[in-house]
Amino acid sequence: MIGFGRAVGETMIVLMATGNTPILELHAFNGLRTLSANIAVEIPEAPVAGTLYRVLFIAALLLFILTFACNTIAEVVRQRLRERYQAV
Repeated sequence: MIGFGRAVGETMIVLMATGNTPILELHAFNGLRTLSANIAVEIPEAPVAGTLYRVLFIAALLLFILTFACNTIAEVVRQRLRERYQAV
């Protein structure tokens, strides 16, 4: 429950800080919408079992896989550095 609350809180902060603009442009000062914010905004309006609903779930799965991979790589690097510097 704490993790769920944290994820929702961070999503809403990012949503407000980035301007909630679904248009992606090359200009650095225009607003944008992150993947997690897009899921949070679009999921209530998506018809169940529709294409948008499925795409949002695929986006959530992609976000989960990327986060899991980054955390796993960071943990492996941390363990190797711990082993290397513990022997010194």
